[in-house]
Amino acid sequence: MPVWNVTNVGHLLNRTLFGYSKNDLSVAQGYGSLADLVDLALLKDNPAPAAPNTWVNTTPAASQTTSGETGTWYREFNYWWFKLMFKEGLNMQEKMVLFLHNHFANERDKVVYPQNMYAQNALFRKYAFGNFKQLVKEISIDPAMLIYLDGHNSRGSAPNENYARELLELFTMGIGNYTETDIKQAAKVLSGWQVSGLKANFVSTRWYTEASVTVLGKTAKFDVNSLIDHIFDQKATAEFICRKLYKEFVYYKPNETFISQMATVLRAANYEIKPLLKLLLTSEEFYKTAYIGSKIKNPTELMVGASKLLELPTPDYINMYEMSKVLQMQLFQPPDVAGWPGQREWISTTTYSYRGGFTDSLLTGKRYNGVAVTGKLVPVTYAQSFTNSEKAVEFVDDVCFLFLAFPPTVKKKAFLLETLLAGTIVKNYSTYTPGVNVNLQQFFKAVMRLPEFQLC
Repeated sequence: MPVWNVTNVGHLLNRTLFGYSKNDLSVAQGYGSLADLVDLALLKDNPAPAAPNTWVNTTPAASQTTSGETGTWYREFNYWWFKLMFKEGLNMQEKMVLFLHNHFANERDKVVYPQNMYAQNALFRKYAFGNFKQLVKEISIDPAMLIYLDGHNSRGSAPNENYARELLELFTMGIGNYTETDIKQAAKVLSGWQVSGLKANFVSTRWYTEASVTVLGKTAKFDVNSLIDHIFDQKATAEFICRKLYKEFVYYKPNETFISQMATVLRAANYEIKPLLKLLLTSEEFYKTAYIGSKIKNPTELMVGASKLLELPTPDYINMYEMSKVLQMQLFQPPDVAGWPGQREWISTTTYSYRGGFTDSLLTGKRYNGVAVTGKLVPVTYAQSFTNSEKAVEFVDDVCFLFLAFPPTVKKKAFLLETLLAGTIVKNYSTYTPGVNVNLQQFFKAVMRLPEFQLC
């Protein structure tokens, strides 16, 4: 079992949550062991949250788009999910929902209706810690997915291959483990489904008529469920899923030896995700020093995490929504079916400066374009919540420890201290000095503009 210390606890929270506050870290340490923190908090099953509004049950209609309701509802949907992330406590569920949203990527521009995207989001939440095989069975006939990858237009006599291709390539097995013939035959099996409003209906006359088809070396009269079962019988499937989870939560370069261990556990658990996550989050592999602070925060982690870190009582979800587009991670609008590639793709000369602009806005109360932000930080009040708030050197150390995944250089720390002191000397520093609010604002801005702040 890995060492129980504040460094490992912070690393665990960084990877499984959308950031954390001082209080979150304190509460997490109260569990006393990594196993208890994982079992009793991070992987605890949660009841389904209340829907964002009654529109989720409204039958999709073209008039909703022309009236502007579709756009309004998508905004509300985004705000709702941001709030779930911000209010997640010590639970990994929403992080897994985002992982699944990226794994089974659908774009709102193609799906169109937020009602269908909400149903899919709820499906991901239902199976966040559940059975991955069953999730694939249900996502295969999910209305949003049927629309997005053209399954609703697929007939056995003229099957559309889009979903069959992505099912094998992106969702379960990975390139190199199937043939073009497998795709063509699987597409026949996956045909016959149509979308009617909020539901998917199977129409037998639109299904394939052959007595059998051959997929991945097996000949049978497959239906959706038996086809998925067969795909999950393949050795490559468990390894592919485990590799994807490893790259998201551990390190972007997979350790294939450990991937094999993960796959063994996943197959033994009949594709239940919770035992796999428990193995992963309590393994020595997860806590290797080289992996701590090695992940570039995605924009959602950055925005929600910064708001948590500063303990904002009412974050500005409108600000998050607008910035998500600028930072190239608008929820429900990934770039394509492969999802957001992540890691180094999150940082460019453009997005890096806007990241700093977002964290600045939490302190200044103004977005990069001058629009007012609600719920900005009161720096003095926040600073005084730290034990060493009146000791400048120790206060800088405490803030760096909480805000950064690993310590900054001596030179950077000296720069931060100078920024905090703003011309005064250490022994004269106090949060009760007139004008110190400005100094603290500049100090927190400087910390969150460090390259290290972009890492978790």
